[in-house]
Parts: sequence; C-alpha cells; structure tokens
Amino acid sequence: MGKVVKFMTIFSLLLLFLIIVGLVIKSIPILKTHSLGELLFSSNWSPFKGDFGFYPFIISTVYVTLIAAIIAIPLSILTAIYLSEYANKKFLKFAGPMLDILAGIPSVIYGIWGVLIIVPFIRNDVSGWFGVDDASGYSILAGGIVLAVMVFPVIVQVVFEVLKIVPVELREATLSLGANKWETTKKVVVKKASPGILAACILGFSRAFGETIAVLMVVGNIVQVPKGLLDEGYPIPSLIANNYGEMMSIPMYDSALMFAALVLLVIILVFNIYARWILNRWETKIA
Repeated sequence: MGKVVKFMTIFSLLLLFLIIVGLVIKSIPILKTHSLGELLFSSNWSPFKGDFGFYPFIISTVYVTLIAAIIAIPLSILTAIYLSEYANKKFLKFAGPMLDILAGIPSVIYGIWGVLIIVPFIRNDVSGWFGVDDASGYSILAGGIVLAVMVFPVIVQVVFEVLKIVPVELREATLSLGANKWETTKKVVVKKASPGILAACILGFSRAFGETIAVLMVVGNIVQVPKGLLDEGYPIPSLIANNYGEMMSIPMYDSALMFAALVLLVIILVFNIYARWILNRWETKIA
C-alpha cells in the first residue's frame, strides 16, 4: 500500500511538472514579442492587432475572488464554529453529508442557479440600491456571489477539521477556570486554530481562482476593467474557456491563452503551497 501511495505521489508531481513545462513552452512565443510588464499591466486587448494586455482579466479575477471572500469567509468560519463547538451529534449527521453534497455539485449547476436567481435579483433589486437603471445583472457581483456559494462548503469542511484538532484539554481547562462556552470558543479555540483557519480559507480560494463555467455564465464576459460591483468583467478562466479552439487562426492567440493559463496555475500553486506550509507548521506546533 505504501509503495502504491509513493508511486501515485511521484506520478502526480511528474504530471504537474509536465503541465508547467508544456505551458512555459507554449508561452515562449508571446513572451518573445511582448514584455512581461506589457502582458500583465496593459489594458489593450485586440488580438487581431497583436495587442494582448491581460490587465482587465487579472483585475476581474481579483475582484470576483475578493467579493466571494468577503461573503464566504465570515459565514464559513461561523458555520464551522457552530458545527464544531455547539451542534449536537444528530445535527452533525445531517450537516456533514449536506456539505459533501454541496461541495460535489458540478459548477455548471451553480452557474445555472446564478443565471436563474442571482442575475435577475441583481438586475431587478440590487441595481436599484445603487441607483443604476440599466444594469443587466451579469456582473462581477453575480460572479462573486456564485463563487461564494461554491467555496462555502469547502471552507466549512476544512475549518471544521482544523477546530477539531484543538485539544479538548484546552477547552476543559478554560471552562474549569470559570469561562463560559463562548469565551472559551473565542479566546482559546479560535485563537489557537487561527493559523489553520487562515490556511483553510486560502485553500478554499485556491479552488475559487480556477472555477470557470459557473463564473463565466454570470459575469458578463466583457473585456474591461470593472469600475463598480454591477459592471461586467472577464476573469482569466472564462477567457481561456470561451476562446480556446475558436480563435487559433489569429497569430499568437494560442500562445497568449497558454500564458494566461500559466499565470493562473502559478497563482494557484503559490496559494496552495503557502496554505499547506501554514497547516503543516501549525499541526506540528499543536501536536
């Protein structure tokens, strides 16, 4: 069994290495004709003229992810605290499978839900709060809400596991000193688990960066730097999914999309490695 796990680990690392090498090789043509600064910070996107500025796509990705983080992280942490510290076993037997089901739902289902519920809600109700009359509803706000719902079960599950690692003796010692349940949870359990909670949130949003179908269905897919929550955007995953295979006759377009995929992969890897480093360090410290 140990040899099988070792083989699968090496195979996974080799596969990741080959993906990175493949994306780097495919990105070389665009990097030879455009500077890295021009590709990352220019807003000029006109593939027919050879302009490949990814700034609108990068900003759209960041905005959608930030909105999702603002919505999902507080709710996820509070839910995980409730499940870990207050919920009885009967409720946990119901909530656990429900979270598994939510985490396993295909992203296209979330996208359809966003188109049917979230987009009309933003167009008919939310836009009025901002004094906007002609909003379509397809916006970075819609993308952020859909993404928040998608990462919610993932973050809850990881934070729940992190909280369960905190030794029971710490809770009992604090309660024996006269602290109530909430004081013990806030000042001992959550404080002790805070590095792990941070890592759990980072891991959840590492997934969020790469979510494609659900976001592209509700975000509008217009190449521009969003100026407000109701503006349309165009995240990097949507760019790749919408255009790969259809625009390959345009010179450099293939290489430009591979560069976009490489940027996305590097961001996700950095987030995952950082989160894993925090989790491993915290688990070693608390053991």
